Amino acid sequence: MQRTAIPERPDWQATARANGFTFHHVGGAKYWDESAYWRIGLSALEREIEDPTVELYAMCLALVDEVVRSEELMERMAIPPAMRDPIARSWFSGAPSLYGRFDFAYDGTGPAKLLEFNADTPTSIYETAFFQWQWLEQNVALGRLPAGADQFNRLHEALIERFARLFTPGSLVHFSSVADHVEDRQTVLYLEDLASQAGLEARFVAIDAIGVNAGGQLIDDRATLIGALFKLYPWEVLMRSAYADELARSSTLFLEPMWKAVLSNKAILPLLWERHRGHRNLLPAAFEGTVEADAIAAGPHAVKPFFSREGADIELFDGTRRTRGPAEGYGAEGRIVQAFAPLAQSGGNHAVIGSWVVGDDAVAMSVREDSGPITRDLARFVPHAIVGD
Repeated sequence: MQRTAIPERPDWQATARANGFTFHHVGGAKYWDESAYWRIGLSALEREIEDPTVELYAMCLALVDEVVRSEELMERMAIPPAMRDPIARSWFSGAPSLYGRFDFAYDGTGPAKLLEFNADTPTSIYETAFFQWQWLEQNVALGRLPAGADQFNRLHEALIERFARLFTPGSLVHFSSVADHVEDRQTVLYLEDLASQAGLEARFVAIDAIGVNAGGQLIDDRATLIGALFKLYPWEVLMRSAYADELARSSTLFLEPMWKAVLSNKAILPLLWERHRGHRNLLPAAFEGTVEADAIAAGPHAVKPFFSREGADIELFDGTRRTRGPAEGYGAEGRIVQAFAPLAQSGGNHAVIGSWVVGDDAVAMSVREDSGPITRDLARFVPHAIVGD
């Protein structure tokens, strides 16, 4: 992994606007940053990112199968009792998954280390699948990148193929998010377009406009039955909402399925470590308050709430300095302690690697940078390129 400076395309902001990428700056701060790119060789990418992603995902699925059969593990993960049977039913019924994203610490000097799994509501889909690919093509054409430069990136195509595999042509699929959240709405709009390219009918309904009919089934704001719903809204919130019972009884096919509530919980990190202790891509992890957690906390480590997002309420000790993410009140359900892994660094930038899964396949890579070691909500998206072997 090497961060390499490169001139920005002079018209990139106009290109972004023309392609619907409206959140390339957030609050005046740059979100999309193409003044540099992260360079990686093909063999390193395949060995350290792609192959581990496939293996880790298989390990995660095996863990779900174990958790849904165990009240004890459900309790350890702070899954609400009323949602445990519905989660298990979604798993045993074979409810399909669309996508997910592993976050890795990888600086090119050793194996990638799993930081967490964004299994339920990962964003940065559009900028990964479309805009960074367009950046690559245009910079190759401009001669700023070698003619043979490539990118680990078939996220766009893989999502279309996945939609086509999950639904028959012409099927109505609803898409939902908070309507006035710009990034979420644009992310969902992109997914609607991909579903349309797969031959489906895509219809948006704001998350707060979804209702329940007399038969207890979910309906949209036109009173149309919601047979399938992609929701960019976290299960850990929905499971504790006033509508949890209706969601549990609903016959709607959810994307992501309810069993993803297991994998979007950072409590999987100590559970994976318990089952695969010493695995080259896992960091030692334990539940806070245990002897093993205390042992990990004696050295460089991170403390993470089960359900925090975008670095919120994460505490990090790198052996010298302590850092804390934004305080947003996460942690009531529990916290885990995980050994520290340094991110790739260059010029004060700390880069976390995203590795995308569609279905069961590893399909793409993304990179986000922050000025500190905790990746927060305004961390910049920086493209990558495969150059050389």
